[in-house]
Amino acid sequence: MIFGRSERGKPQVEPVTLKILVAGGFGVGKTTLVGAVSEIRPLRTEELLTEAGRPVDDVSGVEDKHTTTVAMDFGRITLREDLVLYLFGTPGQERFWFMWDELSEGALGAVVLADTRRLEDCFAAVDYFERRSIPFLVGVNCFEGAPRYPAEDVRAALDLDDGVPLLMCDARDRESVKETLIGVVQHAMARAAEHRRAVTT
Repeated sequence: MIFGRSERGKPQVEPVTLKILVAGGFGVGKTTLVGAVSEIRPLRTEELLTEAGRPVDDVSGVEDKHTTTVAMDFGRITLREDLVLYLFGTPGQERFWFMWDELSEGALGAVVLADTRRLEDCFAAVDYFERRSIPFLVGVNCFEGAPRYPAEDVRAALDLDDGVPLLMCDARDRESVKETLIGVVQHAMARAAEHRRAVTT
């Protein structure tokens, strides 16, 4: 952190800013998560779903969804006086995945949201962050009416490494989302510390 001087001469803390991605399949709750926790009005790039997109947009399980993110969602949350997170929600549909490389540049870590009704939709995000060695955790978004499974069963279904955290969360609930984001930061910092130890030994 950086210290400056306020107008009254007292030390002023310049917060550390970290970039966190929110990824996952189409309709899994990424836009909802960013909006639930952002302390600024979130930037959203949503467009209405159209008949032209019906052949490529699988809405099974999310039939009530009428919009989709076409670029990104953006929000900000201050976790502590000296720590601010910038949240970037990635587009979920395959035809927009080309944007992920740009969005992931400089990211500390990521949340991969999962829906137990369509677990296969988050495989691509899990693979993406594993291949690029970007620390991530899986947040199982507990939709109303969706089947509930023990965390161990979800972990096995996703074939996650033991070191990848998995949490149950509610993308609509601010406190639940904050806990998930804190989990990402802690996981990423632990991974960085392990890497430093490996380099120095």
